[in-house]
Amino acid sequence: MSHFQATNVRRFQQKAQVVTPDTTYWDRLGKPELLKEHSTIDYVDFSPSDPDNFVLTCSVRVQIYNLVTKLVVKNLSRFQKTAYGASFRQDGRLLAAGDEEGHVKLFDTTSRNILRLFKGHTAPVHRTFFTADKLQLASFADDKSVRLWDVANEKVVKTYDDVHTDYIRAGAMHPQASHLFVSGGYDGKINVYDTRTEDAITSTLDHGSPVESMLFLPNGSIFITAGGTQVRVWDMISGCRLLTTMSQHHKTVTCLRLGSDGKRLFSGGLDRHVKIYDVSTYKTVHTITYPNAVVSLGVAAKDQAVVVGMVDGLVSIRRMVDDSSKSSQLTTNKFAQRRRQRLKQRMAPPNNTEPVDHVVRHGRHRLAQRVFDKHLRQFNYIEALDAVLIPLYIDQQPEMVVALINELLHRKGLQRALVNRSEESTIRFIKFLSMHIGEVRFMRVLLNAASNVLDVFEKTTFGYSNNLFNALVELRRVMKAEIRLTTDLLQLKGALEMIIGGALDNNEATETKISYVQSKTTKMLPSKAAANYVVIVD
Repeated sequence: MSHFQATNVRRFQQKAQVVTPDTTYWDRLGKPELLKEHSTIDYVDFSPSDPDNFVLTCSVRVQIYNLVTKLVVKNLSRFQKTAYGASFRQDGRLLAAGDEEGHVKLFDTTSRNILRLFKGHTAPVHRTFFTADKLQLASFADDKSVRLWDVANEKVVKTYDDVHTDYIRAGAMHPQASHLFVSGGYDGKINVYDTRTEDAITSTLDHGSPVESMLFLPNGSIFITAGGTQVRVWDMISGCRLLTTMSQHHKTVTCLRLGSDGKRLFSGGLDRHVKIYDVSTYKTVHTITYPNAVVSLGVAAKDQAVVVGMVDGLVSIRRMVDDSSKSSQLTTNKFAQRRRQRLKQRMAPPNNTEPVDHVVRHGRHRLAQRVFDKHLRQFNYIEALDAVLIPLYIDQQPEMVVALINELLHRKGLQRALVNRSEESTIRFIKFLSMHIGEVRFMRVLLNAASNVLDVFEKTTFGYSNNLFNALVELRRVMKAEIRLTTDLLQLKGALEMIIGGALDNNEATETKISYVQSKTTKMLPSKAAANYVVIVD
């Protein structure tokens, strides 16, 4: 004989989990949309001027994608060998990238032309970043040197040779002071630079593992480094003191990014996870899992999208979805917790009197069936419905009644259970519908049940008493009230959308006027070396 499966009540109970505002917020990230490149995605960066555009650095190509269409807007393929670390300038007009030849190339994002070609490194350049004043460019290379370049005249401003004893694969520029920046090497060391002093390196710190990524917080007083399985936080104001260490990854952390206007920190690692931290407490608030090792990461302005590049060339794009219609009020069900504890105690009783281990009884341990489950097993639908229409279930555990109604609907046996019933039990059932039909978790099932009640009354002749008639009138009143409430909420939603739309239109008009007054900056022309640069195809 096949094992009878008890009625599923848990789906109508509230979830027994704590939901934080961060969980609700980041769960709004939609399903991942995937792009496939031919090799590892080295770097991801979003355009500051156009948040819908982001740049991917992969193999010998630097491609600017549109976030909405997922299509390539610009293809910067002027590389003889592998390109690395393409990043936008703060105004989004220029883009810099290093390559395996040791060159640093500066592109105009509107025309795709090479404007500057910086030569001087003798090994691959993996990261390039602009200073806060947008006039200079820093490059971090495998020849263990860091160079500062003047963007206008294509000349090197300062060279810091042998500042590390191994490859330099990470760096970050101070967001406010153009004379401050940091570098991180595979020797595990972190150097802090001040270009105004004679000894350019003001501090040397030890991360403890090869440094893969670095960034500053928006105020510039704190910078964060990632390497090995650790993310470390350093305070520049108090002499580069180590504030805290976060070890949430179990494999190498490869990339760091800021989100939520600098209030959240993202870290991606080879363990296929992206961790999100609260910058005020440095505690993990959310985790996103990906199908392969994460090597690069980008976060759009206002958290509109999270783009992740993986080691196999897969690119995952998750856009923020407006999910205001969903309820975020989930509370703990204490009754369910107590019931689970009782079941655990029953299945594993304490054994303090015998000097031996627990005795394992032969055969399957079977839990006692509820009364209505016994009737369901014998297809006695009327008796099963009677078994749940008692004060204990109706007043304290309505999910039991709804679970049985749902099971009867699934078996197409609810109409059979409603026919030939006593007037008292019929009135009790209709009153239960009127009492709970407005609850969101029960609404769909009880609406179907009310429809079945109407079908039964339509097909069967009843002697209508005043009590039964009054119960039906009450059900009609509740239904009309729900319809009226839904109509009012839809009208309120439409009014709010008009107000918000008008406010956005006014903001756009204001921004248009401001941008109209701004003066035009002179267009940068390609240098002689950049104009003569030719890519030789084998």
